[in-house]
Amino acid sequence: MSSLSNCVAENSPETVLAVFRIKDRDSGENGKMICFIQDNLPFLLKPSLENFYILMTEGALDRESQAEYNITITVTDMGTPRLKTEHNITVLVSDVNDNAPTFTQASYTLRVSENNSPALHIGTVSATDTDAGANAQVTYSLLPPADPHVPLASLVSINADNGHLFALRSLDYEALRAFEFRVGAADRGSPPLSSQALVRVLVEDDNDNAPFVLYPLQNTSAPCTELLPRAAEPGYLVTKVVAVDGDAGQNAWLSYQLLKATEPGLFGVWAHNGEVRTARPLSERDAARHRLLVLVKDNGEPPLSASVTLHVLLVDGFSQPHLPPPEAEAEAAAAAPADPLTVYLVVALASVSSLFLFSVLVFVAVRLCGRGGAARAGRCSVPEGPFPSHLVDVSGTGTLSHSYQYEVRLTGGTGTNEFKFLKPILPNIQGQAPERNSDENPPFRNSFGFNFK
Repeated sequence: MSSLSNCVAENSPETVLAVFRIKDRDSGENGKMICFIQDNLPFLLKPSLENFYILMTEGALDRESQAEYNITITVTDMGTPRLKTEHNITVLVSDVNDNAPTFTQASYTLRVSENNSPALHIGTVSATDTDAGANAQVTYSLLPPADPHVPLASLVSINADNGHLFALRSLDYEALRAFEFRVGAADRGSPPLSSQALVRVLVEDDNDNAPFVLYPLQNTSAPCTELLPRAAEPGYLVTKVVAVDGDAGQNAWLSYQLLKATEPGLFGVWAHNGEVRTARPLSERDAARHRLLVLVKDNGEPPLSASVTLHVLLVDGFSQPHLPPPEAEAEAAAAAPADPLTVYLVVALASVSSLFLFSVLVFVAVRLCGRGGAARAGRCSVPEGPFPSHLVDVSGTGTLSHSYQYEVRLTGGTGTNEFKFLKPILPNIQGQAPERNSDENPPFRNSFGFNFK
């Protein structure tokens, strides 16, 4: 052997493993030699100089397929009988980090019940690496979630050495029903190789929510009263209890049951829809007011329930006497606090009305003052005291025996002002004859018109 290498790196093409020489001390045909190795090995034996041979790889070797080879070099002569010599060489294939870790599943689905205890082990992810040594050591980690709104760091954690997953806090099905994230597995080779797997966590519902009654409301100050006419037939729908459950599946299946009634046998509750109906005809002996206690129960394990109280009033008809009296409504209105918006609207309306009324009064006053000034400017003054004796009665009966004052008022119309004297009506004085003008034809008519510029 001139040189020998018992170790070869995988993926190395045509690597020389050994150089050696053979000899035979015989002569002739007895000294001729043949050298060979097994046929089923990925190695070649090439002749070089006289009686020198080179042992080399036929191609790249894969350590993951076979990490060790036993090569037998056989040398035989051509004599009779043939003599031979064998030499064994063990070749080890060294590892190269050419394989990334591989998860046992491409995706994992884990289920955990809500209201779990913190630090609960919820599952395990596993990855393997076919390399050797440090190239096969795998570490696990949580990768950043695709959805930034998922607080992954506060939900789960992973053991970097074995891939165990833990829930960091108690999960609530009603708040978070499922979430998913990715887990990475990396080896410690140089350079390191890694792979990923998807993990989906499903939160399973637990019966932790009791039914909630939507109608009728139970936390109001005044109970809700249902009116039932006395003429109602059996099966008459009085009301319906409406309830919901925040759980899911059979934990949210609700059933209804009549626990207590003022008049047993008068009402019935349908178990699946909560409808309250009359079970028999009403009679005059039935009380006017009835109180029913209905139980709402879910189908969880253990079952949770809630109760609701119904008030039923029997009436002859839906009329005013069965409504609350006005005194009660007035007291309720007085007790209720005033809405600030209503107060603002009332103040604004009063302000606008006052402003409008004041504007109207000012406008009327201005118009009246204007008319009064115009009348004073155009008034004609008549001298006071007795009138001259030549004036005659406008009726033609004689001269005026008393003094009279006539007030002249302006009337609108044309460009000139027209005035008219009107005769006053005087009582007859006994013993006095009406004085007449000596002129038989009085120069005045019953009315006189004067035009003034």
